[in-house]
Amino acid sequence: MPSTSSRAAETGVQDSSLHAPDTAARLRRVEKLANWMDAGYRVPVLGIRFGWDSILGLVPVVGDVVAALPSLWILTEAHRMGARRGTLLRMALNTGADVMLGSVPILGDLADVALKANRRNAALLRRDMAPGPRARTAPRRSTVELE
Repeated sequence: MPSTSSRAAETGVQDSSLHAPDTAARLRRVEKLANWMDAGYRVPVLGIRFGWDSILGLVPVVGDVVAALPSLWILTEAHRMGARRGTLLRMALNTGADVMLGSVPILGDLADVALKANRRNAALLRRDMAPGPRARTAPRRSTVELE
């Protein structure tokens, strides 16, 4: 029997439902928010892209907290969509690095421009939700005692 995501288990639908139009629409919303947060604006001459994550990061403490909320929504949405644990872990690490680096004055704002954690997370989620066989983690070894 094919494995099911937590959402699929609730509804009794198999993994093939993960690639339904609803999932595609959710992915588009995640990507739109990620682009808005990380690359919504461009410096004309330099071509450097930045978004609201970098702008909000200029406000000490409060700006970094507010900028973390959309990142946490993306992570929550990935969980609801049935993303694998490894993908969720990588997304959480990206978000954590973004929050930690972003909290450093001036250097953190430059790190926000360079890291683009939300766009990375959206790409990870898209890759995880792509149609086709999903890579499985290595099977766990059983610990059988030999007589």
